[in-house]
Amino acid sequence: MDNQKLINFLNQLLANSFVLYVKLHRYHWFVQGRHFFQLHQTFEEMYTVFAKDVDDIAERILMIDGKPFATMIKYVKEASIEEASADDKESEMILQLTNDYKQLIEEIKQTGIPLASERGDEPTADLLISLQMKLEKYVWMLQAYLAYE
Repeated sequence: MDNQKLINFLNQLLANSFVLYVKLHRYHWFVQGRHFFQLHQTFEEMYTVFAKDVDDIAERILMIDGKPFATMIKYVKEASIEEASADDKESEMILQLTNDYKQLIEEIKQTGIPLASERGDEPTADLLISLQMKLEKYVWMLQAYLAYE
């Protein structure tokens, strides 16, 4: 299949997005500290966005004749970001999310968009650009939050 590299990239992005969806739930449930109310709500807003993104990515994989990953084992195995494994302090949660989002931005810019462009797949490129923009906004917001710590 000549679009297998793009499908592989999208599946890794799907895996990363699902890992982040679960990580954000963990942070939502376990956040403590003086910013509890704000962060509890923010993490919920973020995982709600990721839930839609997961669906959009999986459907795009299907549209280009691929098969999206659909098991937790596959998500964790294929993701390039790590699950949350400790009860981090709020600043550590923010820093970890910032790093995760920056990593996804770079993967989208360096690999995903070029693969879609090589194939002339404008809808996939558009999806990736849209995801990149959301992630860049989150990075900006999280960095602004950390500036006041």
